[in-house]
Amino acid sequence: MGLTHFNEEGRAHMVEVSHKADTKRTAIARGRIKMKSETIDRIKDGLIEKGDVLSVAQIGGIMAAKKTSDLIPMCHNIFLTGADIRFNILPESIEVEAEVKTLGKTGIEMEALTAVSLACLTIYDMCKAIDKDMVIDSIRLVKKTGGKSGDYMRKEGKVLSINISDKKGVIKEPIGSGLFIEDYGLENDAHSGNWHRQVSLLAIESFDKMENQGIEGLVPGVFAENITTEGIVLYELPVGTRLRIGETIQEVTQIGKECHTGCAISQKVGKCVMPKEGIFTKVIKGGIIKEGDIIEVI
Repeated sequence: MGLTHFNEEGRAHMVEVSHKADTKRTAIARGRIKMKSETIDRIKDGLIEKGDVLSVAQIGGIMAAKKTSDLIPMCHNIFLTGADIRFNILPESIEVEAEVKTLGKTGIEMEALTAVSLACLTIYDMCKAIDKDMVIDSIRLVKKTGGKSGDYMRKEGKVLSINISDKKGVIKEPIGSGLFIEDYGLENDAHSGNWHRQVSLLAIESFDKMENQGIEGLVPGVFAENITTEGIVLYELPVGTRLRIGETIQEVTQIGKECHTGCAISQKVGKCVMPKEGIFTKVIKGGIIKEGDIIEVI
């Protein structure tokens, strides 16, 4: 693919787009800002002296989307038909999502990315008096639609829960975060060890299938999975796929498993979804995984 942002003299220029057709275009970007749990509590309780942190950040993000072409040299000036900023408050971070729409000749990805960036920076500015250790990271495009290049969806999800047990065949309990040891698994978990099924993962979407069949009271860990995920179809990942989860890198080693009848899990739920839709991994690179961490196919 040629580099379209250079002219005949090899210098940068704004690309001509008048020949392109107007199409409906959408872009969704996400990022997060990590902070102390005490800072999160003060935001939630409205105790930040500068005011309502998320309301100001939402306005800042929308303003940034509208001003993107003033900030990034080769961006076109795009007429926005819609912009929204959403927040997900976690114990030690805030996830920011921007969705931006237009009807036009060129993509709107940069507007979404700029909106997330500025919303995170606004949160930092609002809270820096009490927490200068905040870290902004994981800003990325997750979806775009429209245009000649077609639709794009990043293959990623997020961690909903880390779960542990000291015995096999029993329901696991959520722990918020855990240390995953290279070529071993989750520290102090009964299923960890020097074998190919060190870590088990199951998506919350699989829980939903069971609930649609009338099974109630399903919570993370009930299927004995170490990591409960959201937003990624685990059982469609080929064996050998590598995943970046939090600080770790893991490799898919098995899809599903033989069901063990009579275990505490089958007694609790009646029918286990893990044998068909759960996956297993080995830990290639160890580290901490927390609730809210990103799961990315690499």
